[in-house]
Amino acid sequence: MNWTRDFGLTMRMLLTSFLLLIVYLIFLGILYALNVPFGFLLLVAAGMAFLQFFFSDKLVLWSTGTRIVAEDEYPELHRMIERLATTAGLPKPKVGVMPSPVPNAFATGRSPRNAVVAVTDSIMRILTPEELEAVLAHEMAHVKNRDMLTLTMASFISMLAFLIMRNWFFMGLFGGGGGNRDNNAGALILVYIVSILVWVVSTLLTRALSRYREFAADRGSAALTGNPRALISALQKISGRMDYVPAEKKREVEGANAFFIIPALSGNTLMELFSTHPPLEKRVAALEELEARRRGY
Repeated sequence: MNWTRDFGLTMRMLLTSFLLLIVYLIFLGILYALNVPFGFLLLVAAGMAFLQFFFSDKLVLWSTGTRIVAEDEYPELHRMIERLATTAGLPKPKVGVMPSPVPNAFATGRSPRNAVVAVTDSIMRILTPEELEAVLAHEMAHVKNRDMLTLTMASFISMLAFLIMRNWFFMGLFGGGGGNRDNNAGALILVYIVSILVWVVSTLLTRALSRYREFAADRGSAALTGNPRALISALQKISGRMDYVPAEKKREVEGANAFFIIPALSGNTLMELFSTHPPLEKRVAALEELEARRRGY
């Protein structure tokens, strides 16, 4: 295996985490200055961080209806993942299958020892074994890069800002006690505006990291399988199939878009700036460049 550590991804994860921490502290400082009780802020922050760290993978599995499957149920799927885990020098992750007509795959978990690699039942019907192995290698690359936890924790700040933004009238319960109504209304409007700004900044940062991590996982798949062409074929096949999946079925799994190898909904519903994945054309071009280098062109 020709695996090299992706320092670009590592530096981006560190930089994104640092910038989000600054945004987070500024956000909490402004809320505190506007008389939102500090204890309430700590409770919300600690509670959400705890849930994200320990239960994010379970929430992803639950929200997508993914079931952990035994080896005797899907022996070939287990064998592929076991081979890739051995090649990558990782413990074998749990294997999940998600019932959905949306052909896709994802990895989740806070560490390699807690990882789950899952596929939809439909993707196993449309891909060749070689293509499926390339997709699974992409997900194993996410596990090896340890970018799942970083992305999950990074999304915490935008989730908190969105929660306050969506429920900003509720903040009136904590604002200013005996102050006059105009002052309270002005403080609430300021909280709302700050929440929007924090949500936009944190979302842009996490989406930028998410797009780079997909390029890194594509390179990881090529390193694990030595076959970039198989992943190109798989990505094109999955993307092409999306046009034939009913819109309501794609909306059902849209919440897991950031984890999927190909987003269920993209382009028509989200600005590219806010997209979780780079355009397919750019991913294919990067993989074709890897293939050319591999062949010595």
